[in-house]
Amino acid sequence: MKIQFAPLNVPLRRRLQTAAVLQWVFSFLALAQCCLAAFVLLALSDWWIAALLYAGWLWLDWDTPTTGGRRSQWVRKWSVWRYFRDYFPLTLVKTVDLDPTQNYIFGFHPHGLVSSCKSSLSHLVSRPEGGNVAVVAVGGAPEALDARPGALTLQVRKRKGFIKMALKHGAQLVPVFSFGENELFDQMENPAGSPLRRLQNRLQSIMGIAMPLFHARGVFQYSFGLIPYRKPVHTVVGKPIPVSQTVCPSSEDIDGLHRVYLQNLMELFEENKKLYGLEEHQHLTFI
Repeated sequence: MKIQFAPLNVPLRRRLQTAAVLQWVFSFLALAQCCLAAFVLLALSDWWIAALLYAGWLWLDWDTPTTGGRRSQWVRKWSVWRYFRDYFPLTLVKTVDLDPTQNYIFGFHPHGLVSSCKSSLSHLVSRPEGGNVAVVAVGGAPEALDARPGALTLQVRKRKGFIKMALKHGAQLVPVFSFGENELFDQMENPAGSPLRRLQNRLQSIMGIAMPLFHARGVFQYSFGLIPYRKPVHTVVGKPIPVSQTVCPSSEDIDGLHRVYLQNLMELFEENKKLYGLEEHQHLTFI
């Protein structure tokens, strides 16, 4: 394989963008393991009291991630996030204004390599003051195993939990499609029925998360590595679907709103696809 190295005269700005993405890759793949290793080393050393204090804090703080977290404006203003955004770059496209007194569930498509938490979602959309948005990766772990350049197949026909959640809390549903999301990584071939796919499905059933074998580019070369490609991503936020609160929704209520959601998602894709590099003959497939 011929390796394409990055030029030496890359501007500092682009180097900082790559570093910002590198820290995200490290956090996604290895930060938890490093923190666990540090905790074990502390517990086995003369500094074991520090590990004990941290364990106590962890127990007291256990529910914070699912109850809104602990927002820090100082952290949100770090320059690293701006460099991260500009690496691709990432663009958020708003099609309509949203009522700040309402709560919303954004159905995010395609899945890519992200995940969501049901308990955190429920906490956000049940708050009476409104103004909260919960983002759900609707396709779930199975869709992540098919996330690769050109993929336009969405696993949504049997995904109705977020629909039920919207009805129970009266949260407005908003379809969101991220054009370019699947172009950021390649993935090892894993067609249905292949040994690799069977192993991934088995691991997913055991651990509850997908294990896609993704790859893209490196830090100083463009031929292989785990850093995403520099591809523009345009995340288009559709118009909200009004939802009347139904504390105990029936199957008919859920199915009816689900059909409306899929129709709105399809329309959002068709109206915007040619603006962001897709051809007229390219369409979404729902399975």
